[in-house]
Parts: sequence; structure tokens; C-alpha cells
Amino acid sequence: MKLWKTLQALLLQQKARMEGVVVPDNMRCVQCGICSYNCPIGIDVRRYAWEGRPIRDQYCVTCGECVARCPRGVLHFETLTSTLR
Repeated sequence: MKLWKTLQALLLQQKARMEGVVVPDNMRCVQCGICSYNCPIGIDVRRYAWEGRPIRDQYCVTCGECVARCPRGVLHFETLTSTLR
């Protein structure tokens, strides 16, 4: 049962990466810049986080490095439909 829930969570995360965007919680961001430093494309993720905007940069490949490296867990994936509301 636990394995099934883990598998479902991984599939949802993969779907969000393919169909979604990275969304910040700007109230928790301390502007450390680790997200921008670790972005392989060079996107200024910190600016998006500061402004509280989803990262909708045309060059973003949603690799998840910024999400994985954020020490405060400020960034997460959301599907495009949930961010359009």
C-alpha cells in the first residue's frame, strides 16, 4: 500500500514537471539566490520568487534544480491549470 502511494506521488510530480510551472511562496523566500545559482539555464529564479510570480520563462525546462536546491522549500511545482485560476 505504501509503495503504491509513493508511486502515485512520483507520477504526479513527473506530470507536474511536464505540464506545469515552478511556483514560489514569496513570503518564505529570504533571497539567498541558491535557486538562481543552480538554474542550468541561468534564469533569475530569485526575482520571480521575490515578486511571487510563477516561473514562466520561455527557456525554463522545468528540470527541478531550483525546487530541489531551495533550502527553505519555497519553490514547488503546480500544473498550468491550477496556476491559471
